[in-house]
Amino acid sequence: MLKRKWLKGLAMAMGVSCVGIGFLHMALGDAAVPGMNFSGVAADSQSRFFGAIFVGYGGAYIWAARQTPIAIPAIRWLSGILALGAVGRFISLAVHGSPHWFVYLLTASEVVLPPLFFWLSGPVEEAGSRAPSRLSTAS
Repeated sequence: MLKRKWLKGLAMAMGVSCVGIGFLHMALGDAAVPGMNFSGVAADSQSRFFGAIFVGYGGAYIWAARQTPIAIPAIRWLSGILALGAVGRFISLAVHGSPHWFVYLLTASEVVLPPLFFWLSGPVEEAGSRAPSRLSTAS
């Protein structure tokens, strides 16, 4: 039961954070990214576009957390997408070298959070799949 509350709270926090960050990227474009100088109109447009996608990504976390029971498959898919984002950051590190220090913090969260979501979601899925006890249906 405690893991269920942690999962719901973490998913809601993740969703609200992503929505906020997404709107920040939509409003500020390249300026929302630490260490990123203005890279031209195309890069700014791309940054604002991905901000909108991040708003939707955060909204999906909020939706999944608000379901009864919590939408475990959605949480796991969203967590997998976050982990895939970390893979993209590692590729960038290999191709272009060391980024701004803040990107390392983002990468750390993208490596740590997906396994945490998977760990928290395991017991919730098992608890949700159990048949109701006979005591709960007795009159």
